[in-house]
Formats: sequence, structure tokens, C-alpha cells
Amino acid sequence: MDVPAPEPTEGTENGQFSITGDSMSIAAVPEIAWTATRMHAGARIVINEPLIAAYQAASSSHSIRALKNDLEAFDAWCRRTGRIALPATPETVADYLDARAGKGSRPASLARYKASIAKIHQLLDLKDPTPAPLVKLRLQAVRREKGAAQKQARPLRFKGPVRDVERDKARGLNIRALLECCGDDLPGLRDRALLSAAYDTGLRASELVAVAVEHVEDAIDPEARLLQILRSKGDSQGEGATAYLSPRTVAAIAAWSEAAEITAGPLFRRVQVRRYKARSAVRGRPIDSFSGRETWDLRKTLSKPAVKARVEYDIGTVALHPGSIGPIFRSIIQRAFDRGAFPDLTADDIARLLKGISAHSTRVGLNQDLFASGEDLAGIMDALRWKSPRMPLAYNRNLAAEQGAAGRLMQKLG
Repeated sequence: MDVPAPEPTEGTENGQFSITGDSMSIAAVPEIAWTATRMHAGARIVINEPLIAAYQAASSSHSIRALKNDLEAFDAWCRRTGRIALPATPETVADYLDARAGKGSRPASLARYKASIAKIHQLLDLKDPTPAPLVKLRLQAVRREKGAAQKQARPLRFKGPVRDVERDKARGLNIRALLECCGDDLPGLRDRALLSAAYDTGLRASELVAVAVEHVEDAIDPEARLLQILRSKGDSQGEGATAYLSPRTVAAIAAWSEAAEITAGPLFRRVQVRRYKARSAVRGRPIDSFSGRETWDLRKTLSKPAVKARVEYDIGTVALHPGSIGPIFRSIIQRAFDRGAFPDLTADDIARLLKGISAHSTRVGLNQDLFASGEDLAGIMDALRWKSPRMPLAYNRNLAAEQGAAGRLMQKLG
């Protein structure tokens, strides 16, 4: 760690904290433990290093990072407002959640902040302030005012907003048109493979960037493949799962990996593009053309040949960052629109649609296409590796309303 402190042995103090556990190097102290030692404490607190180390070992890196960020934000607010972060009182937690709600945080985010505060109190064997009635009532008030519904990513469906996914023609914003508009240069090949795989599998951003060449296996269909998903959000035990890759996606992945010369390791990588403009030939100047006031530079006497415009690509060696998937999807959509891929959409339509596009859009789109094709809830949950029916039902709420009893009647009545 970059925090100067004495060797942490039994009872070693660091300000208001002491770190307990076997003798170990500072670098080995868990990240969450050091985050806790920086928080504004109102009393001496003992940090059980082995307990926190066990918690980190059982948690994903994303969960640890989210907890650390939440604790740092809570501590910063406490310092600004003159509050004690550890141990926090119910009044402090309630006021903090109110402050975050006032800055636009949704109920789902507030629930996460509350859970993070509860977690650090549990890990430090402090009284958890979050179950207090005051905290619960404040959260209920926020839900009543703002509603508990989460903002949903705009779906990217294969044929767009159609009723019959097999027979209807593609319209609006659709995956098919996006795939056709991806170029045949390296960025275009990467984007086509990325988008096609994202739709086929419904992978989340963190799962998508974790795909490696070694994870793709043969299927019964010689033109299709199976993708081994080593770990996903709902798979805390690392049991793994398998997703189907269509022949369309297999061809796209093959074209990309061959062009990028990727034979092992991360499949989806950064592509850096360097564009050089054309340059006309330049004749060297005679020496006697230099004036007495001009700086002598013999290089000016040399002729320069014409140079053609060219493009150079640099393929990264590591996987894309999960945060880059959403921007890549939006870039694909904008380029496709500029090339006339969506004749039924205006520039204002695209600007509005782009605001809702995220890395989750392909997952939502696949979910809705499965629903529209008649798949039952159990099949959808299995395909998208959900443990609970809450999210697939939420993603399909609009389609369910349109295809439900009232929707079918209104369509008949015209």
C-alpha cells in the first residue's frame, strides 16, 4: 500500500484504528481495511484484518471497488458536514441519503449506499445504523417521491421494434442494419464481432470484455460455436455457464481475429487508428535563392517525394474496458445513421435514442426478442442466466402491455 504505517502486528495502532491479525507486510493489508482507516472515526476502532481479507477473497473486484467508492463518498460528506462516519448514527445515515437523493440519486443507488455503510459496520463489528426506523422511513419517502423504478437501457433488438421477429421487416434502430454498416477495416471488423456476440449471448459489459479466444468451443452445428462464460454477475460461486454463438457471430469473430492476428487471450481489444494525410511532392530550392536575411538550412535544398494518404492500426494486447462498450455501441449507431442505414429515423430520433443506449442495450434487446418470439419466462431466465424473474419481467413490461389482453383488443378495434 502507499500509506506509510508501522508493521501491522497484533494491536498496532494507526490513528483511531488498530489492525489485528498475524504479522504481515503493509502491501498485504486488504484494500477495504486501509479505506476504513482513512474514515473519520469518533472512537478507537479495531480492524479485524483476517475478516476483511476473507470478505475480499469472497467478493468480486467490481463489488470491492463499488464498496470502496461508496465508503469514500460517505466519508467525504461526513467530513464536509462535521459528522462522524464510524460509527455512524441513524441520523447521519438518513441525512446522507437525503443529501444524495437531493443531488439526483435514484432509490436503487440509495439502497446500495445504505448497504455499503451497513457492510463496513458489520466488518468492523460496529453497531449497524441502517436498520433503524429513521433510515427506513427516509428511504420510503424518497421512493414515494421519485418512484422505485430503475431507468432501463434502450433495447437493441435484432429487427427493431417489431411484433413478429421472424416475419416482420426490420425497422427503426435494429441490430441487423448496424451489423451491415460496420466497415471491413479493423475497427469495423472488431465492432461487428463485438455487437453480434453481445446480442447472441446477452452478456453484460464486464462479461463481454472477459471473453477470450480459448473460451470459444465447437458446437453440434459445425457453423456455430459455444461460448464458455467462466464467471458472471449472478454466479458468485464461479460455476460457469454456456452461451450459443450463431453462425453470423462465428463468421464475424473469425474475420476480426484473423485480421487482427489474435490467436489467444482477450478477443475484444482496443484498436488505435492513426491517419496520415497525403502530401504533394516538394522540389528542393537552389542555394542561390536564399536571401541574406534568411536562416540557412540545407534541408530546404532537398526534394521531398509525394506521400500517399495512409491509415495505420495498432491492436492492443489487453481486453477492452467495460466502460468502453456503451460508447462503442453509440458510435456504431451514429456511423450507421450517417450512412443512411435508418431511412425511417430522423436526426432528432437518433439523438433521442442514443441517450438511452448503453452496454446493457443488447441484453435488454435479446430479452425482448425472446419474449416476442414466444419463449416462456423460464427459458428467458436460463438463456440470460438470471436467478430471479424480477429483471426479465421489468425489461418486458412494455411488450407485455402491448401484447396483453387489453393490447390485443385495442389492435382489433383499431
